[in-house]
Amino acid sequence: MKTVAWAATVVLGITGGAAADEVDPSAVLATYADIAHAGYEDSLLAAKALDYAIDGLIDSATEESLLAAKASWLAARVPYQQTEAYRFGNAMVDDWEGRVNAWPLDEGLIDYVAPSYGTESDANALYTINVIANPEITVNGETVDASVIDPALLADTLHEAEEVEANVSIGYHAIEFLLWGQDLNGTEAGAGSRPASDYDTENCTNGNCDRRAEYLKAASTLLIADLEEMVANWAEGGAAREAVMADEATGLATILTGMGSLSYGELAGERMKLGLLLHDPEEEHDCFSDNTHNSHYFDAIGIRNVYTGHYRRIDGSIVSGPSIADMMAAKDPALNEELLQKLDATVDAMAVMKARAESIEAYDQMIGEGNEEGNAIVQAAIDALIAQTPFIERVVAAMDLGAIEIEGSDSLDDPNAVFQ
Repeated sequence: MKTVAWAATVVLGITGGAAADEVDPSAVLATYADIAHAGYEDSLLAAKALDYAIDGLIDSATEESLLAAKASWLAARVPYQQTEAYRFGNAMVDDWEGRVNAWPLDEGLIDYVAPSYGTESDANALYTINVIANPEITVNGETVDASVIDPALLADTLHEAEEVEANVSIGYHAIEFLLWGQDLNGTEAGAGSRPASDYDTENCTNGNCDRRAEYLKAASTLLIADLEEMVANWAEGGAAREAVMADEATGLATILTGMGSLSYGELAGERMKLGLLLHDPEEEHDCFSDNTHNSHYFDAIGIRNVYTGHYRRIDGSIVSGPSIADMMAAKDPALNEELLQKLDATVDAMAVMKARAESIEAYDQMIGEGNEEGNAIVQAAIDALIAQTPFIERVVAAMDLGAIEIEGSDSLDDPNAVFQ
């Protein structure tokens, strides 16, 4: 991805003077860390519920137990997507993120695929290695014993094997594929339709039901472990919390870097505009489950959360405290109100897209070629994300936070490059 540098050079006037409406930057950073901890803790709780449902599927492979596991996966995405604004600017989160949310993935690495998927890729020698069907595989020219599918095999041997990013063997999307299977509908209606019998060892479909269950359980176990790690990182005394609290200006810049990069390069660009330009359902974020509309919506909610210092937990309780919005309300009320309006407009545009996906047509249909109305609704959400980014830049400038780097995207900055 490209990186866009935003420069900022105005004096931060929130210290000294002891004004009644003054906001302590350290309190703002504490709120930011508290919301991170709550969001990752909620993600962990939801992942444990998913793991319980996966156990139920493995123990008794029925359409009902498969539906329960799918419902748990969908629920688990809600808190996790709201944490994505923490990725950019927090190196510890960005380095970790690929273990839980990497996409897109070459699913032939994991399990059986339809003939339309093809048998090989010039970019990936492991394109159809299908570890579930093969107890012995070759990686980097060496024979690997895959007779037991366990977390070590998935995380240490297969994930990003041979330095190919599409070799995603773990995380939410590997689990998604194992629950839904491929979505072979293109831009027509329908998500993946894996049968529950793929896990029924007595009446097995598509072979290797025992190994498929091993893989699913290992991936779920890893997801829990990875989320436990990030919960600890944002707890009191945790490394991520300590890093963001170490320097006030750097910490505030981190918050705004995360907001701007997710808004512009990542969400508006790589996750939305790229797929719209190509009219390609393979470019949707939750492509097996047709849950992309929710992933995008909750990303937008997460961006607003960190600016306003307000997060609703999955149990309904609220985590809130002093925020950058409070700082800007004291320093530049007009700018603060403008950004709040932009953030709300983005959430509203995402809500329109979400409502359409839940009542008329899925996101992959919306981005289909020739679907003018669907395309326009997705473009409106992209436009809203783009429109809020300069106001984030202006907040950086108003607070004299130096230069921050906001992720860019060819799909926004150089669309012709997408087709080369």
